Amino acid sequence: MDTTKPDDATARDAQYATLDDNDLAERAATGDHVAFGHIMRRCNQRLFRVARGVLNNDQDAEDAVQDAYINAYKHLKQFRHDANLKTSLTRIVLNEAYGRLRKERSAPTLNSLDAEEVSLTEITNIIPFPGHTASGIDPIKPAANEEIRRLLEVAVAELPEKFRTVFVLREIETCSIEETAALLDIPQDTVKTRLHRAKLQLRETLQDTFNEAITGAFPFLGARCDRIVAKVRHAPLLLWAFSSSLHWAASISRLCI
Repeated sequence: MDTTKPDDATARDAQYATLDDNDLAERAATGDHVAFGHIMRRCNQRLFRVARGVLNNDQDAEDAVQDAYINAYKHLKQFRHDANLKTSLTRIVLNEAYGRLRKERSAPTLNSLDAEEVSLTEITNIIPFPGHTASGIDPIKPAANEEIRRLLEVAVAELPEKFRTVFVLREIETCSIEETAALLDIPQDTVKTRLHRAKLQLRETLQDTFNEAITGAFPFLGARCDRIVAKVRHAPLLLWAFSSSLHWAASISRLCI
């Protein structure tokens, strides 16, 4: 039973937040669960993204991360303090994710992708994010960004596993080419090739999505159409023209009598 007072726990959390990863790992290796909790909170997002990049499923990725943490905790005393903890945990979760993948299909051969030379021109601004308007912050930006994020997640999920994993590490987790190559045990040139092809496929997928959306942009049907018709019909100028035409028609009628 934890008898730590709330104020003491808060102070300890604040203290642990200032420690670097290796200091936390050293404390966690002695059985300090609070220290290990801080490690998990620091690494959760990266490990989940990496696991999902391999497994392409939220629940499977969570399970892989959980098992990776358990495995890491058991072997914390063997952790080399000159190593990078986050990198070590990433390797563990990759091994766990690929182990799960092997249960569903044959194990991926990381070095099998052809290493043909391709242009490595960076493809930036896959989607132009809404910016600022002349009057300040664009009011639709949060909703637009959320929709863009959703579209990008769907497109990334459709990438082949080899491309998807590299894309997650390089573009989402901002790992260096060297680190990505080391984590996946592939040549650096292969990292560049896979990233390039991932971006090409994403651009094609997203372009198709936007082409479909463009034809239906700015719809003006139903209630919007009825509203503008009603406003125009009741506009002062139109009412004047309508009454004038009635007066003119009545005058013509009197002349014809």
